[in-house]
Amino acid sequence: MKNESRSPQNRKEQGPTRAGKCIALIDSNYMAWLVRQSPEANAEPENYNRMALLPTLAHALKQAGLSVDIQRVYWYTDTPDNQFPQDQILRQLDVTSGEPSDVVLQAMSADISRLAERHACEHLLIASDDDRLTSVVDEAQLHGLSVYLLADESARHMDQLVNEDPAWCRLLGQADRRVLLLPQVTRELTATPRAAAPSQDPEVVREKLQEVVSAWWDDEPEDLREDLRDELRGSQGLPQEVDRHMLLRVRRALDRPLSFPEKKMLREMVRGCVLGASEEGMPV
Repeated sequence: MKNESRSPQNRKEQGPTRAGKCIALIDSNYMAWLVRQSPEANAEPENYNRMALLPTLAHALKQAGLSVDIQRVYWYTDTPDNQFPQDQILRQLDVTSGEPSDVVLQAMSADISRLAERHACEHLLIASDDDRLTSVVDEAQLHGLSVYLLADESARHMDQLVNEDPAWCRLLGQADRRVLLLPQVTRELTATPRAAAPSQDPEVVREKLQEVVSAWWDDEPEDLREDLRDELRGSQGLPQEVDRHMLLRVRRALDRPLSFPEKKMLREMVRGCVLGASEEGMPV
């Protein structure tokens, strides 16, 4: 891609502080190249910990003197990674329809144009080295958006870059500000994403739920028991305060939130306990 020999400097280049809502558009292949500039990095794009992407971008923006709030990230890739971070939208690209770089360019250009035309935000952070985006960035700026380009430390030396990579230099020169992704902040991105906790045996979970429900019912005074019986006879669900209380008790007992089927099981158990239903009628 680019010449990977970089001359790092500690000097910051930043203008006046800016604030507002920002949307980030990230080409996963370009991001892979950026992350590989770190001597500690050895990850390929599909191995990213995208859970760390948002704080990494926020840190880079802050270092550039930008106090903007990243509202959303669009992640452009042809390789789904089965990660589902909050505030990130996966743009899964069909690279069989053309050259991969052309497919990414078309998708990013369309999104940038729509965001600019609809004034969806005040700031755009773009991670791409495709100089064909230069005119698209210019058009977004003419719509009033501030546009920032994510780059490595070579962007500190634009006078050298204009000779080494004039096309990329032209794109970076179009940006309102160049935001540097420094090696020391990319470590979390290359860390292995935490695996989901192993699922528990449904029968063990059921027994734990039953213990919690029985302990709660034993502690309830008789007058409240009777009031609750009357309330449940005329409804299909649980009173909101009882539902919240039981979910909290079970969460503490299991040290995790319940899945949707487990919540349904818990509510049936509570109803069965209050109304005196038999164990056989409860879901497994």
